[in-house]
Amino acid sequence: MQQDRHDINRRQFLHRLGLSSASALSMMVFGPLQALALTDKEKKTAKAALAGEGAMTYRRQNGSGEQISLLGFGMMRLPREQEEVDRLVDYAIAHGINYFDTAPMYGGGHNEDVVGQTLSRYPRDKYYIATKMSNQNQALWDFDKAKEMYENSFRKLRVDYIDYYLLHSIGGGGVENLKGRFIDNGLLDFLVKEREAGRIRHLGFSYHGDVSAFDWLLDHNDEYHWDFVQIQMNYLDWRHAGRRGRRGGDADAEYLYGQLEKLGIQAVIMEPIRGGGLANVADEIKDQMTAVHPDDSPATWAFRWVGSHPNVLTALSGMNRMDHLEENIRTFSPLQPCTEAENELLARIADQMAGFPTIDCTTCTYCMPCQYGVDIPGNFAFYNEAVTSKMLPLPEPAAADYAERQEAFIKAYRAAIPAEKRATTCVDCGQCLSKCPQQIRIPNQMSRIVELTRKKRR
Repeated sequence: MQQDRHDINRRQFLHRLGLSSASALSMMVFGPLQALALTDKEKKTAKAALAGEGAMTYRRQNGSGEQISLLGFGMMRLPREQEEVDRLVDYAIAHGINYFDTAPMYGGGHNEDVVGQTLSRYPRDKYYIATKMSNQNQALWDFDKAKEMYENSFRKLRVDYIDYYLLHSIGGGGVENLKGRFIDNGLLDFLVKEREAGRIRHLGFSYHGDVSAFDWLLDHNDEYHWDFVQIQMNYLDWRHAGRRGRRGGDADAEYLYGQLEKLGIQAVIMEPIRGGGLANVADEIKDQMTAVHPDDSPATWAFRWVGSHPNVLTALSGMNRMDHLEENIRTFSPLQPCTEAENELLARIADQMAGFPTIDCTTCTYCMPCQYGVDIPGNFAFYNEAVTSKMLPLPEPAAADYAERQEAFIKAYRAAIPAEKRATTCVDCGQCLSKCPQQIRIPNQMSRIVELTRKKRR
C-alpha cells in the first residue's frame, strides 16, 4: 500500500508552523526548544527530528484540510507529576505530534485540568484537542447537567473552542441508552448548533459495545454530518472482536472501518495495541515477527498495521513513559505501511491469538472502582501475562506438569495482588458489567481466576 496522498512531509510541517526558512528553523531549534521541559539528550534528538532526521506522518482532515499527526497522544493515563507530563508533551510536540485526546472522566475528573495546563504553554493554533461528553452516568442525562460538563471542559482546557468533540462511548445499552443520553434530551441538537457556532470544530462519537447504536448514528449521518468517529481497531479485533467470549453486540473492526469508509467519515483509532496486549505477545508470535523485521517490536507491527489504512486520521496511544513515546514516534516518522505479505502474516497471527484463552481487558479502568475492592484490571492483566508467558499449560489442564505450573501461578498471583484486591473478593454483584467497554463477563472471568487459585489438579 502506498503512503496516503494526504500525508505531508517535514517542509509542509514547518510551513504549517510558520517556519519555512532556515533561520526560522534555527530559531525553533535553538530558541524555544531550550525552554522546553526536556533533558539535554531529548533536546538533541528533537533538534535532529526538526533538522529532517525522521519526520512525522500527517493525514489531512477531509473537511477542514487540517494536517493531523498520524500518531495521536491519548492522555487518559498520565504521570502524576505535572512536570513529567510537560516533559512528555514537549517531546511529543517537538517531534510533530499535534493531536491530544482527553475526557472529563479521565484521571478521576482531573485529566482535562492537567492537559489544559500543559498545552496552554503553546500557541492555540499549534495543537488540536479532543475531549468528550462523558455522560454515561444516568444522572448526567439531564440537559443542564450535561451542558455544565460541556462548559467545564472549556474552562479546564483553557480554550474558547474545541477541535474534536465526541459523544463518549456510545453503544453500552444500545439505541435506547443512546437516545436517553443524547437525543430525547436535545443534547445532540445543542452540540450540532455549537459546531455551527464554531465552538466545536469537528463533531463525532466514540463507540464500544452494541453495534446497533453505531449503525443508528451512521443511518442518521445526513442529519448530523459526522466529521469523524473513534473506533477500537487493531489486527486482532479486525475480524475477531465479536468472537472472544463477550456479552454480545460487538462488531469486528473490519465492519466498523468499512462502514465509515463508505460514508467518507474518517476514523480515529483507539486501542491500536489493545491496552498493551499486542505489545506483549507470546514468544511464538514474536518469533514470527522477528523473522521478518528483527528490529521491530510487536507494538511497532501493530501501529504500522493501523496506520496503513488510508481512512485513519490518527491512531491514539497512551504514552505515559518516555521510552514508549520515543519508540512510537520512530514508527510514525515516517510510517512505513505494511506490505501485502505483512498483512497476511498479521492475519494469520490474529487467528492464532484468537485461540488463546486470554481475557479481553484493555486496562481502561472504566469498571473501577469496585465497591468490594477487587482490582479488576490488575487481576486480568496478571492472568493474561500468565497465559502468554505459558506459566499455565493452557488450554489443556490435563497436562502432566499442570499442578507444578499452577503452584507457580498461585505463588506469583499472591505476590502480585494483595489479598483484599484478589478475584476471591468478587461477590458477583454485576455492577461492573454495564461499565465495561469491552463487554467482558467480569464476574465469570473472576470465577475462572478463583478456580485456578483454589483447585489443585493432579
